[in-house]
Amino acid sequence: MKKKLIVLVSLVLIITLLSGCTEINQPITSESTGFWNQFVVYPLSWLMIRIGEFFGGTWGYGLSIIVITIIIRLILLPLMMKQMKSTKAMQAIQPELEELKKKYSSKDAVTQQKFQQAQIQLLEKYDINPMAGCLPLLIQLPILLGFYHAIMRTEELQGKSFLWFELSERDPYFILPILAGILTFVQQKVMMRDQQSNPQMAMMLWLMPIMIIIFAWILPAALPLYWIIGNIFSIVQSYFIKTPEIATIKSETKPGTKKAKAGRAGGRKK
Repeated sequence: MKKKLIVLVSLVLIITLLSGCTEINQPITSESTGFWNQFVVYPLSWLMIRIGEFFGGTWGYGLSIIVITIIIRLILLPLMMKQMKSTKAMQAIQPELEELKKKYSSKDAVTQQKFQQAQIQLLEKYDINPMAGCLPLLIQLPILLGFYHAIMRTEELQGKSFLWFELSERDPYFILPILAGILTFVQQKVMMRDQQSNPQMAMMLWLMPIMIIIFAWILPAALPLYWIIGNIFSIVQSYFIKTPEIATIKSETKPGTKKAKAGRAGGRKK
């Protein structure tokens, strides 16, 4: 199951990256053709221009990126909530998963197939969808690349500055990449605060911020600005919008719980 998810994420990433690479030097306008240009890049470009003109002034376009980031995060909020609940639900069933690993510890193909089937049955038992954790990431990948294209191909944005940096150029003082890395680390720590630590999670806790710092240094400053605002939104969301605790999730997803609740409700109506 994990291999299939990794392959799916990789395919989506490759398709997304290849979808508009050849047009990076062509200005984006209402006359641009193709699905990528018409439904991803141009809407983002148009929105940046309109909101930037609304704010006006020197920082108008920087503020437009902040506003668009918040709008996107609000739209993705239901999916992010499902992701957080799915993460806690996976944490709740970890003891049972460990028991399955011990039971099917043999590495032969037949035993591993039985383990995969038992794992699928366990996820179905607690109504856990493993794709719920990947969906927000899959949606954000084309948005992030669309932002990159919109920034590089929107002529009105070229030369526009915000705070100490130009939106279409790299941060000359390396402040945004450092902030992006730190906030990525904090956001992951907040997401993992109720989870048991494991080597893979510990590795990602440090690896992800390093990757973000590198990308934020290479890419135009508007992209790490988008990432920073998105991380701040996620951190605030984690503190003010609570998902059910692990014990609650396990009791709610326990087989027969829904039927029992329905029976009690029917009894009260009588």
